Amino acid sequence: MSERRRVAITGLGPITPIGNGVDGLWDGVRAGVSAVTTIRRFDPAPFSSRVAAEATFEPLDFMPPKKARRLDRFSQMALACAQMALLDAGLSSADAAARGMGIYSGSALGGIAFAEEQHGVFVDRGLRAVSSTLALSVFGGASTCNIAIELGFTGPSVANANSCASGAIAIGEAARLIRDGRVEAMLAGGVEAPLAPLTFGAFDLIKVLTGRNDHPATASRPFDRDRDGFVMGEGGTMLVLEAWEHAERRGARIYAELLGYATTNDAHHMTAPRPDGAQSGRAMLEAIADAGLEPEAIDYVNAHASSTVLNDPVECVAIRNALGPHAERVAVSGTKGLHGHALGATGAMETAICALALERGHLPGTANLAQRDPACDLDIIPPGGRDRQARYLVKNAFGFGGINASLVLGSAISR
Repeated sequence: MSERRRVAITGLGPITPIGNGVDGLWDGVRAGVSAVTTIRRFDPAPFSSRVAAEATFEPLDFMPPKKARRLDRFSQMALACAQMALLDAGLSSADAAARGMGIYSGSALGGIAFAEEQHGVFVDRGLRAVSSTLALSVFGGASTCNIAIELGFTGPSVANANSCASGAIAIGEAARLIRDGRVEAMLAGGVEAPLAPLTFGAFDLIKVLTGRNDHPATASRPFDRDRDGFVMGEGGTMLVLEAWEHAERRGARIYAELLGYATTNDAHHMTAPRPDGAQSGRAMLEAIADAGLEPEAIDYVNAHASSTVLNDPVECVAIRNALGPHAERVAVSGTKGLHGHALGATGAMETAICALALERGHLPGTANLAQRDPACDLDIIPPGGRDRQARYLVKNAFGFGGINASLVLGSAISR
């Protein structure tokens, strides 16, 4: 452990349904008001689920019209998040490029919504009417490549598509590069723009979305007895990760330290978690060990807490598996009741929330938790949150295919 470089989180660039930028995101967390509404992006009438968490995003606030026209919403958001993260970290793109900064990003679906839109154009008007940028927009790597091209970053550039764990995995893998001495700094996070009829309908078809259409603001209910599925969201968040000594030398504000990371697979089912929580618990335990900590050091778990019938109680089992008797003393919450579930981007959004929670001494609450499911028998923080200065926390992100990822963050003053 003494030979590994420490990893600091020095910049946050969030675009989320509850607010954009650091202040917008944190104000949204503290306000505790759900951003879930009836879908406005398209007509949801054909679907059993008709609610979503849409982000307020104006591309022209971040790029000139010509650039905006060349990029779909997925890449527009990615570039905007990157620019915000660098600005928040006090880094110019030229300085970051000179230091060999790279980009790791995650997205479950990449530019699929744009592809869906263009397929409609193709069917209606033929190939000549289709956007010439289609082939360059649909793959997940369009996010990292467009950032690299715009900002001049020639460092490592990788995009993963590990379902709803994608953003957390991107952050964890980027942190490994820094602590191993391969790079000084990285942009890392996740972006998702899935709100299109067929894309949305595919999830509706497999019955993982909520049916609480009459009360959108209470539709996403992590750990609640009456939860019935998740609410799809959109948005993205990029983080600036730096070698701790590099951040200190330039006098950067450090939100938190990224201490540990691990990923496992349930090897069980494409949509259902392994009931015994063995592998999701192992991801947590290995991330804690990777951080050089014992389970008893953890003060808080920011849960994946998707608000699905199967996943929430299994995550509670996994937390008990990882923390043992200490699980009785650990605070747990999930924030998807506020901002929905933006698939591969959510782990990055919630990592930013965790970094702010450590910096500002407040643990976010679990929106819409009215009656806790008896199977979720942990110290679940109720709506409104809890003022508490945590030292160390675990952030979970679990996805389709049994993919599990856990990060461990520490307060900037914990060591």
